[in-house]
Amino acid sequence: MAATTLVLRDIHQTAAPPWWPPAPGWWVVIAIVLALVVAYAWWRRRETRRRQAIARWFDGELDAATSAPAQIAAMSELLRRAGRRRDPRADRLHGEEWLVFLDDVEPVARRRRGSHGRTPVRVFSEGDGRLLLDGAFRRDVDAARVDALRRLARERFLRWMGAS
Repeated sequence: MAATTLVLRDIHQTAAPPWWPPAPGWWVVIAIVLALVVAYAWWRRRETRRRQAIARWFDGELDAATSAPAQIAAMSELLRRAGRRRDPRADRLHGEEWLVFLDDVEPVARRRRGSHGRTPVRVFSEGDGRLLLDGAFRRDVDAARVDALRRLARERFLRWMGAS
């Protein structure tokens, strides 16, 4: 018998798959990522428009007021509306209770003793916010105090309405 010799050949690897077009699974991943990006962009745009609308509402109400006492009354009304989002009984608070509510529901980020101090600034019950008590009933109100109150009220209103 004749011996047959087998010729051994080296193992050949198959060619690498092409980069394009990707496999169907990658198309699904790309579609999901694009859908998430579009959904996020839509949500972000909607939130930005909502925040801008709330800020325009506040500014429009105050710009429509013809006098400083009318502006203070408008600020008080808007803060009461925003306060009802925090506590349904907020519109029934009067006097010092109302100012304390404006201060204590969500402490102001600014501190008297620096960022590590424990005493929050009571801007409504001890500061410029006290003008809310009787400013709407005064004949003459200092314009600088009304502007300071407007900044405080706008900040609180936007925070409570979820626009800050």
